[in-house]
Amino acid sequence: MPEGSARRPAILVSACLLGFRCNHLAAASPSAAVSALGAEHDLVPICPEVAGGLGVPRAAAELQPDGSVRTAGGDDVTHAYRRGAFVAVAAARSTGVVAAVLKARSPSCGCAEVYDGTFTRTRVPGEGVAARALRESGVAVRSEEDVAADARMEARGA
Repeated sequence: MPEGSARRPAILVSACLLGFRCNHLAAASPSAAVSALGAEHDLVPICPEVAGGLGVPRAAAELQPDGSVRTAGGDDVTHAYRRGAFVAVAAARSTGVVAAVLKARSPSCGCAEVYDGTFTRTRVPGEGVAARALRESGVAVRSEEDVAADARMEARGA
């Protein structure tokens, strides 16, 4: 870092929100509001599912009521999700992130709600495996929807 320059605060971000084609469909979920955070923050992209060893594309999975993560076909992928959460926490610690912006409703990254494990798109309050691990390690987490709502409020002068 050049002398006299201040380090910008870092934010851990679900890689799919920054245009990386890493979700289970091998697609991205780009968010202009999240990308705009890069004007004032260093954005640290991570896909906990890929970091945990899952491929792209991969079978859709949902968090189950017992805390496990399973695919619609019944495969237990909990270990990969936990490994990805561990990597996300390690990345947060090593980069000194001040917060995380994660993909809403993901079994890994969901911050306020997730799908209920029945593969019927039914939402329930809860948080994904990585979101929980990050929060428990002291990182404030929110979703891209929260960031977009904040941007809309700022645009209205609220």
